[in-house]
Amino acid sequence: MINKRIFLQAVAAAAIATAGMGSAIAADITGAGATFPFPIYAKWAEAYKKETGTGLNYQSIGSSGGLRQIRAKTVAFGASDAPVSGADLDKDGMVQFPAIIGGTVPVINLDGFKPGELRVTGPVLAELFLGTITKWNDPKLAALNPGKTLPDQNVTVIHRADGSGTTFNFTDYLSAVSKPWADTVGKGAAVKWPAPSSVGGKGNEGVAANVNRVKGGVGYVEYAYVKKNNMNFLQLQNADGKYVSPDDKTFASAAAGADWFSVPGMGVSMVNAKGAESWPISTASFILMYKNPADKAQSAEVLKFFDWAFKSGKGMAAELDYVPLPDSLTADIRSKVWSQIAK
Repeated sequence: MINKRIFLQAVAAAAIATAGMGSAIAADITGAGATFPFPIYAKWAEAYKKETGTGLNYQSIGSSGGLRQIRAKTVAFGASDAPVSGADLDKDGMVQFPAIIGGTVPVINLDGFKPGELRVTGPVLAELFLGTITKWNDPKLAALNPGKTLPDQNVTVIHRADGSGTTFNFTDYLSAVSKPWADTVGKGAAVKWPAPSSVGGKGNEGVAANVNRVKGGVGYVEYAYVKKNNMNFLQLQNADGKYVSPDDKTFASAAAGADWFSVPGMGVSMVNAKGAESWPISTASFILMYKNPADKAQSAEVLKFFDWAFKSGKGMAAELDYVPLPDSLTADIRSKVWSQIAK
């Protein structure tokens, strides 16, 4: 089996190199936004190029950047993990649909512990990011990890420096499980981080790099970046009181009860979902397109790409521990959402 970390690094490097060439290599499809789904979009793009000859130039610049680009009409699609409201979609003349499901994961740099060995509840995780827990041997952490010798080491919070759907997903969860967090910080693609000892990083890539660099660091990244960078993660207590680890099964469990068309634009929140196996910080990543695109040919190519990904990209998604959308949902997306886009 191909080493996933090496494969992702190679694909990411190739995609970024292509993006940097600009007009020297005219990309067939242009998109920009969330770093959360970048590993799977890059993998799909390589396979799609081999099969069809059509390329994808996707700029992994964060959800807020993706919204700016699609609103400026410089790309054929935007990508965001923070769903746009129905009112804003109507105002912009856009549609929105989920493309992939994954999970946001709290990651740490703490010597002497294996991935998933340490446990945390949602309220205690919020205290780490609020800065009210400043040492790794804090009694609240020790009580959740009996028999473990936690170090007398300072906690450094690592967060996104750019507007981010991953941040929206993470702070949506913290707001759901911690009243102090909801009252003082709240949720959003960009928030004011209260911990006095904190470091920002650009993209999931930047947060992962900083957590791996800063001893005692705690951050949050999409799970593909955990695997890609061999990161240590915390087990998390879910809404059913069970401690779970992040993987495709726990993400799928969280997504199982989602009522996608109950919210305008399909912008369903899956945080703190019920289910004994559910990962509590699961999310979808969304695609934004114009109903009446200026370049209808390019827009049609985007739909062809995602149609292919929905049909042929499931195995690739599972290899990276994303959850592909079920066939029944993609059929509804074609009939109820894509039908609104002018051909």
